[in-house]
Amino acid sequence: MPKIAAVETEIPPYKITQTEAAKFARNLFSESFKDIDRLLPIFANGEIESRYFVNDLEWFASPHSFQEKNDLFIRYAVELGSRAIKKCLDNNHVKYDDIEAIFTICTSGLATPSIEARIMNVLPFSPHVKRIPIWGLGCAGGAAGISRAYEYCKAFPESNVLILSIELCSLTFQHGDRSKSNLVGTSLFADGVACTLVCGDKSKVLEGITSPLPSILSTQSTTLKDSVDVMGWNIKNDGLYVVFSKDIPTLVKNWLRPNVEEFIHSKGVGMEQIKHFVAHPGGKKVIEAYQEALGFGESMTEHAMKILKQYGNMSSVTIFYVLKEFLQDKCAIGDIGLGAALGPGFSSELVLMRWE
Repeated sequence: MPKIAAVETEIPPYKITQTEAAKFARNLFSESFKDIDRLLPIFANGEIESRYFVNDLEWFASPHSFQEKNDLFIRYAVELGSRAIKKCLDNNHVKYDDIEAIFTICTSGLATPSIEARIMNVLPFSPHVKRIPIWGLGCAGGAAGISRAYEYCKAFPESNVLILSIELCSLTFQHGDRSKSNLVGTSLFADGVACTLVCGDKSKVLEGITSPLPSILSTQSTTLKDSVDVMGWNIKNDGLYVVFSKDIPTLVKNWLRPNVEEFIHSKGVGMEQIKHFVAHPGGKKVIEAYQEALGFGESMTEHAMKILKQYGNMSSVTIFYVLKEFLQDKCAIGDIGLGAALGPGFSSELVLMRWE
C-alpha cells in the first residue's frame, strides 16, 4: 500500500494573538453590531491562542480589491509553497527528478496557470511532472489530496508524488462585510502551507527507512445532498465571501458516525481498533462534535486541538499540521489510524491508515 513518507509545513511571517484579533474585530465591527461586546467572546471561547498571516493587522484595516488580494495570493503561494517543497525534499533526501506528480490543493485563491506550474519555474522539477490542481474542496481538501495521491501511487507503485496544500484564508477577508459569518470567520481562519510526500510501495525512496510510516489502506468520499449552503464561498465582485452555517456541529454529530462505520466496517475494522484520529480541526465545537459522534475521549483529539490552538483553522492545510504531529510521535507498528475532514458540499473525506 502507498505510504505517507513525510510532511513538512511552512509558517507565514506574521503571528497574531487571538487577543489582538479580537481587539481589531471590535474596532471594525462595533458600528455594525451594537451588541459587539456580547459577540466578541467567540474569539476566546474557540480556544484559539494564535494564528499566522501573510500580512500584519494594519493591512486588514483598509479595503483591498479582488485583484490586489489575488495577486498577493499568487505571490505568497509561490514563495511559501516553494519553501515547503524544498524543505520536504531536502529533509528526506529526495531528488526533484524522483517526483512524478504534484497535487495542489487550494480554495482561497485563483491562478491559471496553477500554482505548481509557477513553482516549477522556481524549483528544478522535471518538465514532465504531472500537475493535478484541485480547487474548491475547502477544509476537506487536504484529506481529499491524500486520497487522490493514494490512488495515483496504487496505480503506479514505483512513483513518488507531492501534495502541496496552500491556503491563505486571510486574503479572502472582506473589509466591508459586516455579517456574523464574516465575524466568525475573522475569529477562526488563518494562513498555512504544507507539503506531503506519498510513495508507492515499490518506491526506491522508501528503501532504508526503518521507522513505521502510515500506509494508506483505503479512502472514502461522501457528499450530503442538498447541502451546498452549509459552508463555502459566495463569489462576488469584491472576491470570496465566507459561508459558514451554525448547524455544522449538529451535522457532524448526526451524520458522521454512520458514514465512518459504513466505511471502516467494509474494511473489516471496528471503531475500537482506531488508535489514532487524524482530524481536521474545523473549530472547537467541531472537535467536540467529533468526540460525541465517534465516542472518542479527549486524548484522541489532542493533536487536533493543539494545532487549532496554535494555528487556527487553515482550511485544507490544517490536517497536514495534525498529521505531522503523528509522524513525530513515532506510532507503533500495526496501529490503525483514521483521517477525517469535512468540507463544502456538505462533504466528508475519510482515510484509513495502518502504521507499518
